[in-house]
Amino acid sequence: MSHLEGGAKSDKRMLRRGFLAVRNKLTTDDVRAAAVSLAERALELPELAHASTVAAYVSVGTEPGTLTLLDALRARGARVLLPALLPDNDLDWGAYAGEGSLARVQHGGRTALLEPTGERLGPDAVTAADVVLLPGLAVDERGMRLGRGGGSYDRVLARLAHAGARPSLVVLLYDAEVVERVPEEAHDRPVHTVVTPSGTRRFT
Repeated sequence: MSHLEGGAKSDKRMLRRGFLAVRNKLTTDDVRAAAVSLAERALELPELAHASTVAAYVSVGTEPGTLTLLDALRARGARVLLPALLPDNDLDWGAYAGEGSLARVQHGGRTALLEPTGERLGPDAVTAADVVLLPGLAVDERGMRLGRGGGSYDRVLARLAHAGARPSLVVLLYDAEVVERVPEEAHDRPVHTVVTPSGTRRFT
């Protein structure tokens, strides 16, 4: 690892702590109101309007809420795929069939995740998605995403590239999480669009 890459890792850790500290101060009402606005904004995206398959995730805690959006996409007739974390931090996928099809799963000492209970479709199922909703803590003006550091979605992006798949990559964030610059490592890839409660921003 080069000195620059080591510095980026350290800078990312510090930034993550800061963004998570701000999120942890949000109330249930804050999160709920933001989720409604995020769904309204995201549903205006043409790429989501025309998507037959969307790979998404279920928000937990004070993450920008996704369930309202997932239900709306499903009501539109889209097939929604949700991740299930594997022991090596890779992601398997299953179809979303409504909130009742989710189970809370504890992975070691981490925050419990809501995962689909139905048939597992395999890690490559994500390559069929027209749109991939990525979790994140921030996105900068170039479209570079700051993730949580587990590496699961780095693997997803690498798998998409290897398969030649080119879905739209969309991140849902709070307004203050669109920033001027986040640290970048060699494996990082930009996203196409960020949606916040107050608007949408696209990156070239």
